[in-house]
Amino acid sequence: MLVNNQLLIGKTEDKKELVILPQMANRHGLITGASGSGKTITLKVMAESFSDAGVPVFLADVKGDLAGTAVKGEITDAIQKRLDKLSVKDFETKSFPVRFWDLFGTEGHPVRATVESVGPEVLSIMLGLSEAQEGNLAIAFAIAKDENLALIDLKDLRSVLQYVSENKDKYSTKYGNITTQSIGVIQRSLLTLENQGADHFFGKPALEVSDFFATEDGRGVINILHAVTLFESPDMYAAFLLWLLTTLFSTSPEVGDLDKPKLVFFFDEAHLLFNGMPAYRLKRIVQIVKLIRSRGIGLYFISQSPTDIPDEILAQLGNRVQHSLRAYTPSEQKAVHAATQAFRTNSKFDTEKAILELGTGEALISFQDEKGAPEIVEKATILPPQSLMGAIDGITRNKVINASPLCGKYDEAIDTESAAEVIQQKADTEAAEKAAKLEAEAAEKQKIAAEKAAEKAANEQAKLAEKERIAAEKAAEKAEAERIKAEEKRRAQAEKEAAKAKKSTKSKTDRFLGNVFGSAGSTIGRKITDKILKDIFK
Repeated sequence: MLVNNQLLIGKTEDKKELVILPQMANRHGLITGASGSGKTITLKVMAESFSDAGVPVFLADVKGDLAGTAVKGEITDAIQKRLDKLSVKDFETKSFPVRFWDLFGTEGHPVRATVESVGPEVLSIMLGLSEAQEGNLAIAFAIAKDENLALIDLKDLRSVLQYVSENKDKYSTKYGNITTQSIGVIQRSLLTLENQGADHFFGKPALEVSDFFATEDGRGVINILHAVTLFESPDMYAAFLLWLLTTLFSTSPEVGDLDKPKLVFFFDEAHLLFNGMPAYRLKRIVQIVKLIRSRGIGLYFISQSPTDIPDEILAQLGNRVQHSLRAYTPSEQKAVHAATQAFRTNSKFDTEKAILELGTGEALISFQDEKGAPEIVEKATILPPQSLMGAIDGITRNKVINASPLCGKYDEAIDTESAAEVIQQKADTEAAEKAAKLEAEAAEKQKIAAEKAAEKAANEQAKLAEKERIAAEKAAEKAEAERIKAEEKRRAQAEKEAAKAKKSTKSKTDRFLGNVFGSAGSTIGRKITDKILKDIFK
């Protein structure tokens, strides 16, 4: 409840008002107490007060009972009794400007983020990875960044992981050792994450956290994340809030000390964030907690015990509300003692005893004064909320969602070209190039084979032609030889016949001449005979 520009949270038995000074609200805070002790009421009263002070708020509704902040409250007998007890005047019930958000997009405006904006560290928390597996995931992110592979949704990440695994020998020298076992674990963890519905969170349009920094009619908007379903996956819940916190830190400029915060962030069930957190990651969160207040953002952690919060974080939380704790076991007694040590002692009561005896709606409170020093602890009763305490029906919720200026901005998911498509195109191109190469090689082989076949056929044809030529030459030579032989035979025969004819003629001539000359025995007769014969056979 806003009174005199101060956030009235509770009153002591002697009606002392316990208020948060707006200028000290970014010094962070802590609300602790056992289940059922009244932490949710305190959270709600703080959120309403910040809203009236013009400070936007973000909180997670893990049980569904904070949604009533959007609806005007009712003064019941119990509330009236408390108001009378505290002598609270000018109390009015009212609704507050609320915007509902939901990672699954069913109970509020969808909340999305790109895989690359979430980063390997937060994603490793979501997936429950070991340090070695986180290292392999970080390598995949680095390769995607260097090769301009946009990681928008989980299918992009799966594609990149498969691509990195298939090409690990290529990348190991530059980026470090990549193991197929770690990649396999990450892929299986992503499948589990998808089965939990987390695939709705990754994509576009991505949340613009600047939408949280909104006011309506001078009052800060209370951004309520419907986290009932999300809280069923504690790691996912804690990792999402961590991502949101780091995003607010990285996107908010330095503003120094303001008269009031630009935004107050309530981290409910904060123990889930710190359970089993490695030292290097805790160091980063401590740094954020220390520095984010200079960016105008106040952080308020809510858990059952102060021991749920690391000491380095506790030291930064200046505004504290401690509800009752139980101390039946040594560990619970240790937690009570630790809670006691966090407060400045009040001589009017025993702080440790008071923590054990607080009733529902009662708390030990210590806020920072105007100098930034913690006030002496006071035992007080928390004011009742001004809005409805409890869940709302679907019709009322939808009216609030549809009346929001953000209605429609995040409703439809957008699937742009990203790593999965680029890798697929690359694979298709490589496959086409490989097919073309194989086809060209096959064509070249076919060409070579055809050339060889043609060359072989030509060689065989040439050999056949040569054989035929040789055979023809041989046949011609044979025929010529036979012709010559026949010719020689005919010539010989002719010569023989000519000789025979000559002989026959000579014989006849001789007889004729013998008869003519009568005697051929004289020398003159023979000479005459020879001359006549020569003249005849010239």
